[in-house]
Amino acid sequence: MSRPEEGARFGGLIDLAAGTLGGEAISCTDDFFASMHNLVKPGRGVFEPDRYTERGKWMDGWESRRKRVDGHDHCVVRLGAPGRIRALDIDTNHFLGNHPPFASLEAKRADGEWVEVLGQSPLRPGSQNLFTVASDEVFDHVRLHIYPDGGVARLRVWGEVAASREPSALDDLQKQHVPDGLVDLAAVNRGGKALACSDAFFGPMDNLLLPSRAENMGGGWETRRKRPAPGHDWILIRLGAPGAIEVAEIDTNHFKGNYPDRCALRGVHAPDATLTELVARADWETILPETKLEAHDRRFLKEDALQAKGPFTHVKVDIYPDGGISRLRLFGRPA
Repeated sequence: MSRPEEGARFGGLIDLAAGTLGGEAISCTDDFFASMHNLVKPGRGVFEPDRYTERGKWMDGWESRRKRVDGHDHCVVRLGAPGRIRALDIDTNHFLGNHPPFASLEAKRADGEWVEVLGQSPLRPGSQNLFTVASDEVFDHVRLHIYPDGGVARLRVWGEVAASREPSALDDLQKQHVPDGLVDLAAVNRGGKALACSDAFFGPMDNLLLPSRAENMGGGWETRRKRPAPGHDWILIRLGAPGAIEVAEIDTNHFKGNYPDRCALRGVHAPDATLTELVARADWETILPETKLEAHDRRFLKEDALQAKGPFTHVKVDIYPDGGISRLRLFGRPA
């Protein structure tokens, strides 16, 4: 099993455009050779040398035809969560003789005007093209301009989520286990964030708090096999708002031969603590003692299983000894 190719990431930021967060390409001037929807897919895109379609070479990205008139191409992406944009990755992976030489990017709120956050900038072929953005506005749409045409494998819009006060919709199984009035305090669209972890070799830690269930094993958080045997892996989460936890959902969806044998949850109320202080603290309270997990399973743990309720600002998930968890939900009432 090889490590997925994710490329360079901006630590502490979320890809607001990611399809796994709900980002979607909604319109473009042209995607004759390759669909605009590829822009927000996971990974950096793959290359299959002998794969062709009736329109030409198959490419894992967004690719317009060669422009024979004045003008240039653009694509509009609705972000998965509104947020403040801090950085961009316009990735031309595998686009070598057909990448756009220049690009720019605008952003807006749904009911607002387009604002340029990246002026026309040169792009390198087959590369992650990384840019920083200086803006404190909250946006929910972006428009990528390429000059004049060509292909882009992925667009990453790195930023900070503007936390929603609206509760996320529950699916049918959650409705059976989660009382009315509770919200997922750890949800990324409510400001929850994975701050640090012991290891994320096979699946990034940010996956743990994404909305909806993962499509496959690559959509969760997964550590490498623990060598040597002693020790265990962990992940540290900042809740979107301090709150008391009443239901914990631990989902090992798709993890069958590589799920953790056991897990535990611990919480602390430390709103002003730094990351290093949190890691070193000894006063974490046990929310869930070491509990046996099952493969490809969705577990709801309620008051009879939970000990300390909080309110907490941070939660630490310990897995024993290693493995993968698809999603974590911490339902409670904001303090």
